Order: sequence, then structure tokens, then C-alpha cells
Amino acid sequence: MSATASADHYYVPAPSWWPFAMTAGIFALLHGVFGYLNGSGFVTIPVIIGSIMLIAMMVIWFRDIIHESESGLYNQQVDATYRWGMGWFIFSEVMFFAAFFGALYYARMISVPWLSGDLVLTNEYLWKGFEGGWPTNGPAALGGEFSTIPAWGIPFLNTCLLIASGFTFEIAHHALKEDKRGKCLAAMVATIALGLVFLYYQAAEYVEAYGHLNLTLESGVYGSTFFMLTGFHGMHVTLGVIMLIVMAFRIAKGHFTKDKHFGFEAVGWYWHFVDVVWIGLFIFVYVA
Repeated sequence: MSATASADHYYVPAPSWWPFAMTAGIFALLHGVFGYLNGSGFVTIPVIIGSIMLIAMMVIWFRDIIHESESGLYNQQVDATYRWGMGWFIFSEVMFFAAFFGALYYARMISVPWLSGDLVLTNEYLWKGFEGGWPTNGPAALGGEFSTIPAWGIPFLNTCLLIASGFTFEIAHHALKEDKRGKCLAAMVATIALGLVFLYYQAAEYVEAYGHLNLTLESGVYGSTFFMLTGFHGMHVTLGVIMLIVMAFRIAKGHFTKDKHFGFEAVGWYWHFVDVVWIGLFIFVYVA
């Protein structure tokens, strides 16, 4: 096959071990996380190993894909498959969050009222004296009472940060389509900075929750759903910031043209998806 793409040749990359490396890294990372959740002392090493493997895999795999793209190996058909692949990937992430939001809805709107006897005298048989309310108290053996995060403090600030980052990314995108690389790079740096500030405040919120509000993963169903949703979203923001940094370096190196820049667009799709999910989180977890 020639070194450049043609309309009648679909580029097939050489066999790669990177998907297996990613799987091993995810397994090690989740092994450490689940060990922590179950009180195991052996958690630090798997988390470190898994994180290093994932970061190394992303760097090397991104490098290979960038090299193939810049070498002219991708034709329109390959570009279309990448678009479909990114679309299905985001759809799978939508299903993840739909399941988590569904768990929150079920606990709050169905399970708690049912246990409190709103429909039948369930509480008299299963949990005598249970009184419905949201958020529910945590287990008495673990401290029971806790306070929630005020919606109009850090959560509202983080909402503004992510919405602003969506606008700065669009500024960068329009600048790239106008071949204004300096403006594009500046807007990308602003987007990355907003994402990093979001992560900083998210970490500060967790410190406040654990250290002062007695709100932990063990704080009943509210604590579980709160940290499940916000933590999973925070992981996606972290991944998004890494991808934004890669795009910024590529722009600085002169990659992409005003007509051909799907890698940049794909990151934009992902980042806007992260924005929309956070707005849902802010409304249904913090405000409602």
C-alpha cells in the first residue's frame, strides 16, 4: 500500500497490544478502587500501576494515531469510521450516566416513598417507624447524620466554569476553521485552565464533604449516589482535560487544517457532553 491514502484503499493499522494494555491498566486501577471501597489495605500499588499504564498507553496510542493521520494514511472512509466510533463511544457514556441517574431516581422517587408507607404499609412490616425524606440519614452505626453540599457555592461555581469552557472551546474551534492558530491556541489554553480549576474545586468539595460535613461513600444511599455520579463525572473531566492538552500541543506543532481536523472536533464533542452531564448533575443532585 502507498504511503498516502487513496479513495479505494482503506488503511488497516498493524496489530497492536495497546488495547490489551489499556484493559490491564483499567483492571489494576479498578482492583485498587474496589479494594478501597471494601476496606482492603492493598490498594495503593494497583492504583499507581493502573494509572501509569493508562497514561502511558494513552500517550503512545495517541502518538501512533497522530503519526498515521499526519502521514496521510486516512481517507474519507477512515474519517467516517472515526466519526461513527466517537459517536458510539459517547452514546455508551450516555448510557452509563443514564443508569446512574436512574439509580438516583429510583432511590429518591420510588424506594424511599415505598419504605415510608406512602403507597402501602411497607414501613410497618419492613422498617417500622421509617420516615421518608431526602436526603436520607446514613447508617446510625457510621455516624448517621450528615450535611449536604450547598448548591449555590462550589457546585454553582463549577457549573459556570464548565459552561465557560464550552464557550472558549468553540472560540478555539472557530479560530481553527479561520486558520488563526494563535487565537485557537490561546482559547485552548483557557479551556484547559477552566477544566483544571473545575477539578481543583471538585477535590476541595470532596475534602469539605469528608472532613466537615460527614458526607462519605458510607452515608447511605445519598452518599453512594452522590459520589458515584460526581466521581464518575470527575473522571471524565480528567480524561477530557488530557485530550484538550494533547490537542493544544498538536495545534502548537502545526497539525490540523481549517478543513481537516476531526481529532479536534471529536474532543469538542466529548467536552460538550461532559458539560451537559454536569448541568444535569447540578440540577438533580445539588439543587432538586
